[in-house]
Amino acid sequence: MKLYLREDSPKEGKQRQSLRSGSKIMLFVDFYNINMKEFTPSDTKAYGTFEDFFSREHAHGSRPICQENDQSYAVVPSDCRVVVYPSVYVGQKLWINGQHFSMTNIFGDPFIAESFADGPVASFRLSPQDCHRYHSPVTGTVRWYKQYSGEYFNIDPWNLRSHIDAVSSNARCAICFETDRYGEVMFVAIGGSGVGTVNFREDVRISGSKIRKGQEIGRFGLGGSTILVFFQKGRILFDQDLLSYSNERIMIDVETGMSLGQLRQKGNGKHGNVDGAEKQGTSNGVKPNPSTEKGDVIITQRPKKTRASRPG
Repeated sequence: MKLYLREDSPKEGKQRQSLRSGSKIMLFVDFYNINMKEFTPSDTKAYGTFEDFFSREHAHGSRPICQENDQSYAVVPSDCRVVVYPSVYVGQKLWINGQHFSMTNIFGDPFIAESFADGPVASFRLSPQDCHRYHSPVTGTVRWYKQYSGEYFNIDPWNLRSHIDAVSSNARCAICFETDRYGEVMFVAIGGSGVGTVNFREDVRISGSKIRKGQEIGRFGLGGSTILVFFQKGRILFDQDLLSYSNERIMIDVETGMSLGQLRQKGNGKHGNVDGAEKQGTSNGVKPNPSTEKGDVIITQRPKKTRASRPG
């Protein structure tokens, strides 16, 4: 099974890169009701292959960056579904049951893992209909870049709660950012089922490179994929709507540049309390569904107003 997952995923990607796959783009757009006005080029006939379409570019202005010039705000890195955890411990309690899941297994280094021990983490899951480019959630400087080989297990809520350790077993790349406000921030791009490549921009892989919030830093190959962003303990206060929904095991449909959270100030919230998650951060006008069954996985839409601004 593992051999199949390792070898078939890149093969599938090569097949979809062929010119023949381009004829299916319009059917794909219609099926998923994708608004092509939000991308450039907007004409599906301009994409020669499905691979070209998969990593299509956002049209200028279609994804405004929340508080672009204020480094105390972090943003969503991609069009995706998101869940956030005030601590890694909470994430394990709510979603992740992998037998071998640990920070050390993800990073392959106990010293790196210790830097983010029990810190807040956000998980972003991209689906095939999403634009598979990803952007920096913060402004900072690249400390280091590392690539990890691995499998191509499908990363979804069902697998995360199974005995499959997809998070730390899959092929992935990690970049550590040094920031003025958040200290170190770890960005991990993980290949999923159907993904043969995880590509960071070449300039982003260089230690010392300056990265601004919202800047494109890479893209995935074909298939569903996942991004994990780790913060050091006590640094970020995730938005209240994200925390509340995540506490109810509800994934939120979000877009690149939307608000993720803000720098934690003294006295503006406590992390690590699952039951109190709804009292943290900014609500953005979204309330959780108290009737949600704990065994279900539900996706809800976040208001688009959270793209560029936050309620006062």
